[in-house]
Amino acid sequence: MTLRRSTAAVAALLFAITLLVPLITRAEPARAATGGRDVIVHLFQWPWESVARECETFLGPNGYGAIQVSPPQEHVVLAREAHPWWQDYQPVSYQLESRRGGRAEFAAMVRTCREAGVKIYVDAVLNHMSGSGSVNSGPGSAGSPYTKYDYPGIYQSQDFHDCRRDISNWNDPWEVRNCELVGLSDLKTESGYVRDRLTAYLNDLIGLGVAGFRIDAAKHMAVADIAAITAGLNDVPGWGGRPYVYQEVIEDAAIRPDEYTGQGDVTDFRYHREVSNAFKQGNLSGLRDLSGRMAVGSDQAVVFVDNHDTQRSDPILTYKDGDAYRQATEFMLAHPFGTPKVMSSFAFSDKEAGPPASGDGTTSAADCASAAWVCEHRDPGIAGMVGFRNAVGDAGVTNWWSGAGDQIAFGRGSAGYAVFNQGGALQRTFTTSLPPGVYCDVVNGTFSDGACDGPTHTVAADGTFTAAVPADSSLALHVQARVDGGGGEPTPGPTDPPGECATVDVSFHARVTTWYGQNVFVVGSVPQLGSWDTGRAVALSSADYPVWKASVDIPEGTRLEYKYIKKDPDGRITWESDPNRARVAEAAGEGCAVTFSDTWR
Repeated sequence: MTLRRSTAAVAALLFAITLLVPLITRAEPARAATGGRDVIVHLFQWPWESVARECETFLGPNGYGAIQVSPPQEHVVLAREAHPWWQDYQPVSYQLESRRGGRAEFAAMVRTCREAGVKIYVDAVLNHMSGSGSVNSGPGSAGSPYTKYDYPGIYQSQDFHDCRRDISNWNDPWEVRNCELVGLSDLKTESGYVRDRLTAYLNDLIGLGVAGFRIDAAKHMAVADIAAITAGLNDVPGWGGRPYVYQEVIEDAAIRPDEYTGQGDVTDFRYHREVSNAFKQGNLSGLRDLSGRMAVGSDQAVVFVDNHDTQRSDPILTYKDGDAYRQATEFMLAHPFGTPKVMSSFAFSDKEAGPPASGDGTTSAADCASAAWVCEHRDPGIAGMVGFRNAVGDAGVTNWWSGAGDQIAFGRGSAGYAVFNQGGALQRTFTTSLPPGVYCDVVNGTFSDGACDGPTHTVAADGTFTAAVPADSSLALHVQARVDGGGGEPTPGPTDPPGECATVDVSFHARVTTWYGQNVFVVGSVPQLGSWDTGRAVALSSADYPVWKASVDIPEGTRLEYKYIKKDPDGRITWESDPNRARVAEAAGEGCAVTFSDTWR
């Protein structure tokens, strides 16, 4: 990667990008979903080539839906401070040249991850540019000159707010949104010129296939300004639909998270505090009414146990806390509230330290076998619970049980059941709504090709199973990890007694308009429909166009969720809109067959 480049073309490039931005009336904010996979992993400070490799080798195969990557734009280079992590949050220009790689590497990463079924969400710094502490440290990571209020060809003094001092009264919303956060030059985001520059930057990223954005420091921007900036965003190529937007809003007396939900989701810091403290203190039973104590509703909350800021400024639980941290993250993935974000860190003792790097500050390749990279997302229990979340979908909490205050268990409808024990050894018979069968414990074992390499548990006809759960450990079962189900498909439960057919010939008839070269597939929650893997989706025939058809044998009584997708000749995939379609494979009339007739949406 070349860190020093000429900036002669910066102004012309940004101006050209801006001219290409169409004025689009913003539709409803997109939801965080990738064919039913909504778990985000924050690969904090990972270089682009390492992210691409992780998509192929681990994230896609293990069901992660999206990655939050660190800011990709040109940033300040603070060699005198040993290249701290926060230098990346001080933009110098919107060229895609950072210590993690350049534009070509970034674009290649986005393509590779899309092919693996994983979306890229960019941490977007829109509120400010560089800060007082970066004066005389130029040029930036792409070689651009700058001063605190002058970025040649991009912004000059008139493009920044006049309150050129740090925020002093945090109870005054005007001051929070117009004065400077820790000395960072605060952009005048009510300006049409500034808004256009920011929209152009985001649309440039969308053009490369970026599917969403975390808006950094959103509470320091007026709600109307964010609305105006995001109103002009294009649809996402390859994935289709609006980019997913979630906003960093740290709640205080002056600013409420629910002020921002009209523009997208928000990060719910109450969740971080409630869940982290519950597992730190061993008081799990109070989590039963968790949703009633949150700042926003489940459908607009991005939730986390820790993030890169709280690890350093509010470290209730981090990777350094071992079992408590791991169990808290597993709970987040088991419980239905919000869109979960899993942290993946580099190891640090100095909270200012940047990621592992070479002498010039270029980030080293991420290596999960090295102690320098923590890689929490690869913990077998956490990865197993990503599959659990994908399997249970939107099912609500059922069969809640509390033992001592530090022992809880609950189900997710008839699709899953999880146990969390922070007390002494626990042995009991648990009551679930699961169908009878033999299940893999996905926290303590890996389910693959119908087999489990860890402990299994047998659910009886009445939905009960007996298990011993050691202290400071968890257990989780779900219907797509059954070792007696011919590859993990759920068998009929008590509410869906089997009929005379072992399998049902399910015909999918979808009315879909396409252009020449596009093809239509169906993909869904069961192995016969690819288990949400677009590479194993079932191709539909266009012989009766515009109705596309295919037939699949599915065990009778199986509950399934599915969607139709379009594949372009270049491999790009377009999903139909949410929610997932949900059906039961039950024979209709005489014969072991049923037809699902749908229209693309």
